[in-house]
Amino acid sequence: MAKNAFYAQSGGVTAVINASACGVIETARRHTDRIANVYAGRNGIIGALTEDLIDTSQESDTAIAALRHTPSGGFGSCRYKLKGLEENRAEYERLMEVFKAHDIGYFFYNGGGDSADTCHKVSQISETLGFPIQAIHVPKTVDNDLPITDNCPGFGSVAKYIAVSTREASFDVRSMAKTSTKVFVIEVMGRHAGWIAAAGGLASDATTEIPIVILFPEVEFDQDRFLAEVKAKVAKYDYCTVVVSEGTHWPDGRFLAEAGTRDAFGHAQLGGAAPVVANMIKEALGYKYHWAVADYLQRAARHLASKTDVEQAYAMGKAAVDFALAGENAIMPTIVRTSSTPYAWEVGKAPLAEVANVEKMMPGEFITEDGFGITDACREYLAPLIQGEDYPPYKDGLPDYVTLNNAGVAKKVGTSFEV
Repeated sequence: MAKNAFYAQSGGVTAVINASACGVIETARRHTDRIANVYAGRNGIIGALTEDLIDTSQESDTAIAALRHTPSGGFGSCRYKLKGLEENRAEYERLMEVFKAHDIGYFFYNGGGDSADTCHKVSQISETLGFPIQAIHVPKTVDNDLPITDNCPGFGSVAKYIAVSTREASFDVRSMAKTSTKVFVIEVMGRHAGWIAAAGGLASDATTEIPIVILFPEVEFDQDRFLAEVKAKVAKYDYCTVVVSEGTHWPDGRFLAEAGTRDAFGHAQLGGAAPVVANMIKEALGYKYHWAVADYLQRAARHLASKTDVEQAYAMGKAAVDFALAGENAIMPTIVRTSSTPYAWEVGKAPLAEVANVEKMMPGEFITEDGFGITDACREYLAPLIQGEDYPPYKDGLPDYVTLNNAGVAKKVGTSFEV
């Protein structure tokens, strides 16, 4: 008998997470004999706990298709991590109560490492509590730090945005360097892994040489060496661009930008590495500078999305449904690179027990010996991920994105739940 599916988005959203949602819903609609309907959680797993479900069957095929070119989370996201079953059994009993009431047999959770952990815990409901449900994690993270998969949907587009922005801003600084700004500092996301910062290095190549200094979370920050590198670049080129990861830290582990507070997952909240670095340069070297924090712009820039990224994000959503219908549980579809030149990839799978709470850092061979740049091996890895353009439709000069109706599903449980 056909069961309903639950789909939700979690963590920081991306330019292509909705493409994965599109892949899930469109694929499910082709299998109505097995999946009666897809209910989306309003604001992630919170939607399941509070029985705040969205009836995606009320959206037209055209609206669902438009998710593919619409950035951010169409159903709302959240930062909420389930505790272990023994720590908070009530959460799992509540999930079972809601899932049973709405005849949900499939669980698709679209997010990063913490979301993989949540999905893994939900998958254990069937084993530990005897409730039949198949939980599949749909990978997403701009940080590109999920293990096993070659890369993560969302990363290719943010990498493209940072590479393009670094090149364009560098051209601006170069034109003004003689009498004005000498150094431009751009801060990018990446708490522990420097994949996005590495993408800034793509701005410089054999035909367009740009003096770029990259600060990675994987390399302990040495202020004297950094300032010497900036000084040398300015002496040679008359200007310099610095790409700094938000996770850049001192040898004792303190982030340059640590604000002293923590987010809902317990991670240190970062207050801005770019101004810290820029002030160092001003005080030590006296150069005029400008700095910018890419922040939400880098992960919301669907107008500059990588075509490769869009295609992979959709494929991961489709694969999640295909795997579930094949009887899989507690897995994540993965991207398997079969060739870099020419670029080719295929869909694989990984057990969630090996994905949850594991971060994939930049390998040492991707960072130059001086710690301030990317190697040819890194370029070979990154280059295919930013290839191709997949422009959204435009209307009156602006991207024509979809806003779903997100009609609610009538509550059946009748009791509330506090989160």
